Amino acid sequence: MSGGTDKTRIAILGASGYSGAETLRLVRGHPGLAIAVLCADRRAGEDIGAVFPHLAGLGLPRLTRIEAVDWTGIDAVFCCLPHGTTQEVVAALPEALTVIDLSADFRLTDTNTYAAWYGHAHLAPDLQEQAVYGITELARDRLPGARLVACPGCYPTGALLPLAPLVANRLIDAHDIIIDAKSGVSGAGRAAKEAMLYAEVAEGVHAYAIGAHRHGPEIEQELGLISGAPVAVNFTPHLMPMNRGILSTIYVRLADGAGAGDLRECLAGRYGGEPFVRVLPEGESPATRHVRGSNHCLIGVFADRLPGRAILISAIDNLVKGAAGQAVQNLNVVLGLPETAGLEQQALFP
Repeated sequence: MSGGTDKTRIAILGASGYSGAETLRLVRGHPGLAIAVLCADRRAGEDIGAVFPHLAGLGLPRLTRIEAVDWTGIDAVFCCLPHGTTQEVVAALPEALTVIDLSADFRLTDTNTYAAWYGHAHLAPDLQEQAVYGITELARDRLPGARLVACPGCYPTGALLPLAPLVANRLIDAHDIIIDAKSGVSGAGRAAKEAMLYAEVAEGVHAYAIGAHRHGPEIEQELGLISGAPVAVNFTPHLMPMNRGILSTIYVRLADGAGAGDLRECLAGRYGGEPFVRVLPEGESPATRHVRGSNHCLIGVFADRLPGRAILISAIDNLVKGAAGQAVQNLNVVLGLPETAGLEQQALFP
């Protein structure tokens, strides 16, 4: 702690984007964190209220450029920068800072895999070796004291939370997994894109990055580590005409002798004490409207009509559990703060 306060002083880089604004919203209500710096290069000099009117009037520091920041007294940084820009930025930060990265820049542990999927060489391979891949519930033992945490993608979060315990307990075939995921448009970020125009998105649903989405190798990486052997999954994302949320429908082949009830029992046992992951009773299905604005993940388990198969369904808010909420949750664990601090709000409904 620093700055004459018992609160951890934090900076948010990329505060003018959706994940940056959501991080700011959550940190503003956190009893143990204080916002000291807000960065947004293109909007430097402006008040955050000019960028996001819902955040006006909070007495927050004005937006500034990263190069202009005096890091004296800053304890931790949330990097909410676009993919491909974070590696060099983090490499230039003081080593004493705790860094929670919401981009994809440190998620893939193999730098060659990163280069293949992101189109350029990894720019900070030494830092990559320090990064902890941070789905909080699955990485809690590796987070305390970490210097750099790579927050997972939103799609991998929604897929790995239901899949990881089942793969670890050999209840499903790790080589026969189909993930059909549907996301709101905020997952594409705030930059102007033709494909994100209202007329392009409203009143329709479409698949994209078919067979080539960058979150595929991220999911495979983590399931491969759990299973002890390389894993390949079928993953197809779809864009929905809604602002927030991810609904993942996951089709799995059961291990010999296992049934849908065994999967539910395994997941309920694994997440029974977790504050943000809830396994629903038999017959109940998650919905994105039940997690909107919250850090929760809801999981449902169903027997398929096809023998030997089951269906998992998970729902998260892509901007909270899929981004800013998980980032705050990770920092809480890194610093030894109460894990639920700043994250106790319930979902907004309707």
